Amino acid sequence: MTQPTEDQTTDLFIIGGGINGCGIARDAAGRGLTVALAEMNDLASATSSASTKLFHGGLRYLEYFEFRLVREALIEREVLLRAMPHISWPMRFVLPYHEDMRFESDTPTSKLLGIFMPWMKGRRPAWLIRLGLFMYDNLGGRKILPGTSTVALTGTPEGAPLQDRFTTAYEYSDCWVEDSRLVVLNARDAEARGARIMTRTQVVSAEKDGTLWRIKTRNSETGADHTHFARMLVNAGGPWVGDIIQTKVRLNSREGVRLVRGSHIVTRKLFDHGKCYFFQGTDGRIIFAIPYETDFTLIGTTDAEHPTPSAKPECTPEEQRYLLKFANQYFKQDLDDTDVVWTYSGVRPLYDDGASSATAATRDYTLKVDTSSGVPMLNIFGGKITTYRRLAEGALEKIAQHLGSDAKPWTAGVPLPGGDFPVDGFDALVAGLRRDFAFLDGFWARRLVRAYGTQARDILGNAAQADDLGRDFGATLTETEVSWLMAHEFACTAEDVVWRRNKLGLRLTRDEITALNTWMAERRHATADTTAAG
Repeated sequence: MTQPTEDQTTDLFIIGGGINGCGIARDAAGRGLTVALAEMNDLASATSSASTKLFHGGLRYLEYFEFRLVREALIEREVLLRAMPHISWPMRFVLPYHEDMRFESDTPTSKLLGIFMPWMKGRRPAWLIRLGLFMYDNLGGRKILPGTSTVALTGTPEGAPLQDRFTTAYEYSDCWVEDSRLVVLNARDAEARGARIMTRTQVVSAEKDGTLWRIKTRNSETGADHTHFARMLVNAGGPWVGDIIQTKVRLNSREGVRLVRGSHIVTRKLFDHGKCYFFQGTDGRIIFAIPYETDFTLIGTTDAEHPTPSAKPECTPEEQRYLLKFANQYFKQDLDDTDVVWTYSGVRPLYDDGASSATAATRDYTLKVDTSSGVPMLNIFGGKITTYRRLAEGALEKIAQHLGSDAKPWTAGVPLPGGDFPVDGFDALVAGLRRDFAFLDGFWARRLVRAYGTQARDILGNAAQADDLGRDFGATLTETEVSWLMAHEFACTAEDVVWRRNKLGLRLTRDEITALNTWMAERRHATADTTAAG
């Protein structure tokens, strides 16, 4: 048996650098536990950067009677708004009503109405929508967000892009979040509290070694192997959670994961106001159309079974056609493939509850501790970005039962890096930045504050003019900012920067992204050479 030295052993070793893994790492480190986290690629490189970017209670989950999940998510919206007002903000959602609205046939609500009101024939009546929105307004005890209202669509900005047959809508509140930045900020805060965050680090195997886990990792860039020891293993592998159980840890487990792909399309801006649309289809499903990155509109999502985590999720031609056809049932402008400027897809690792369809599978999270090997392992199934902090608290409750920690929950109300300003203080922060750095235009200043909050000033430093920030890579991305991302936010490649630390990939040309990647690679090699020489 290998005898580890004390400094090699951590309380927790977390597999997975998505929102669940990084959220647990932050919470655990803040409670005084020693933590190591390994992510085989970049942080948020899978599901956690491919969401619909919403902090929401999940209005449609009410039809599945997921009241606990919805209530928890509704409460969390305002907790999270206070902790990260730079990367999350309130939005109003417009739900156009038409008598053609339909349920999915296998929802519990639809089945009940079919029994007691068979004449409804799957219709989603106005009174039922109002009841659902009333519950949505009141389940979570709103303090910041305004409640539901009825809006006219004829002759109004909200109705202008819609077909004339829609004359009335309901308007309610939910929130936007920059999903991949949320992951990175949790990782940064975890590291600041003592956690070790290792990206580009694949877990090769994990097995019992006395009273500990012995975990072998491999750096995907250098090929170097390392051995780690931990008192407890946390499997936050997202779509790979089942693969980790079966091939890395080699445990016999009956717990299963259901992989559901959600695809999105991005078009040029389709409307001129800042509200979102909640569209209901004749098939009972829903999609959102959301203002995106100032000049674009985000439309999604689909629900499709995904075969295996090793298959890269991509928006299929069939899914793109489905989303375009769905949107065309509402918008006056007839959209086709030429309007799509980008697509992305993510795989939701849902707990396999035996549901009849991907849409019906539960979005709630499930935490399972396995002690069959003689040392504890926590496996995490499912979850939503909105409830990641509560999931982390639930995970720490189970971890405490095995590690003996008596530290209390602490993350509610504690801001993430750059989020130490009031929920309504964003515009003042932008104005102050433009006053003190006169070379910033409105887009640039807003982008920096949205990404970094109060830390935007740390990046700009003492710059008196744009040239002081070094090379201009395009679309307001400068050498100074990229260097900061490499030093503080684990960014290694151009893809990390322009698709996960921000979305400037929508604005940069292929040649500009290639030049950025070359510059970053040269800088990393130079830094590695300097470190080796030292």
